[in-house]
Amino acid sequence: MVMAIGAIIAGLVLLVWSADKFVEGAAAVAKHLGMPALLIGMVIIGFGTSAPELAVSAMAAADGNPGLALGNGYGSNITNIALIVGLTAVIAPIAVHSQVIRKELPILVALTLIAGAQLLDGELSRFDGWVLLGVFAAVMGWSIFQGLRGKGDSLSDETEAQIGSELMPMKSAIVWLIIGLVLLVVSSRLLVWGAVTVAQTLGVSDLVIGLTIVAIGTSLPELASALAAVRKNEHDLILGNILGSGIFNTLAVVGLAAVIQPLSVEPEVLYRDWTLMLALTVGLLFMGFGMTGWRKLISRFDGSILLLVYVAYTGYLLSTVVAASTS
Repeated sequence: MVMAIGAIIAGLVLLVWSADKFVEGAAAVAKHLGMPALLIGMVIIGFGTSAPELAVSAMAAADGNPGLALGNGYGSNITNIALIVGLTAVIAPIAVHSQVIRKELPILVALTLIAGAQLLDGELSRFDGWVLLGVFAAVMGWSIFQGLRGKGDSLSDETEAQIGSELMPMKSAIVWLIIGLVLLVVSSRLLVWGAVTVAQTLGVSDLVIGLTIVAIGTSLPELASALAAVRKNEHDLILGNILGSGIFNTLAVVGLAAVIQPLSVEPEVLYRDWTLMLALTVGLLFMGFGMTGWRKLISRFDGSILLLVYVAYTGYLLSTVVAASTS
C-alpha cells in the first residue's frame, strides 16, 4: 500500500512535469514551423494539456482497467470546469472575449450529449471508440480552419504573447518534445499501477479512483496554466485550455481507450458522473450567456457555485471509499 501511494505521488509529479515539457516543446516547434498563434493556443496548448489523461487512460485500458480509463476522462472534465474554472473565477472574474470560445462551448455541450448516448447500452465498444475518434478528427479540422482564419481574435493575441516571451530554439524544442513524450508513457505506467493497487487494497472500484485522485492529478497542467493566465490577465487562455481539454477528454481520451479495449460502463457513470459533466458544461454556457446575449464574464458568484458543486461531488465519492474500506 505504501509503495502504491508512493507510485501515485511520483507518477503524478513526473506526469505533470513531462506534460509541461511536452506541450512547451510542441508549441515551440509549431511556432518555428509557422503555425498561427490561435491554432497553437487551441490545438497544441489546449489539447496538449490533456496529454496526461490520454496517456493514463490508454495505459489503463491496455491493462484491463476500464473504470480507471473512463473515470479519468470524465473526472478530468468535471475537475476542469468545477474546480479549475471555479477557483480561477473566485480569484478573478473571467472575462470572455474570444469568438472561438463562444463557438466551442455549444460544441462541447453537443459532444457531451453524443457521449451520453453511447453509454445507454452499458458499454463503449470499439465501434463507439472509432466514432468518437472520427468526431474528434472533424473537430480538429474545424479548429484548424478557425485557426487559419482567426486573425485578430483575442485568444490569438494572448497565445502570441505567451509563446513569444518563452520561445526556445528549434533543437531544444525537439529534444524536450521527445523527452516529454517518453516520460509521459513511463509516468502514466507508474500512476496506473499505483492507482489500481490502492483501489484493490481499499476494496473500491477503479472508477472512483479515476474520478478522484487520478482525475485531479492529470488535471494539474490545466490548473497551473489557468493560474498562470490569471496572473497575466489572459482570460481567454483559461477557457480556451479548459474547453480544448474537455473536447479532447470526451472524444480522444475515451475514444482511444475504447478502441484499445472495449469498456464496460457501470450504471452510475451515466446517472451520476456523465449527468454532472453535462450539467456543468451547460451551466458554464449559461454563465457566459445572459438574457440579452453574452455577458462576457464568469463572476466570483459563478465560481463559488462551481466550487461548491465540486466539493459536494468529491465528498460523496470519498464517502463511498470510506464506506467500502470499513465494510
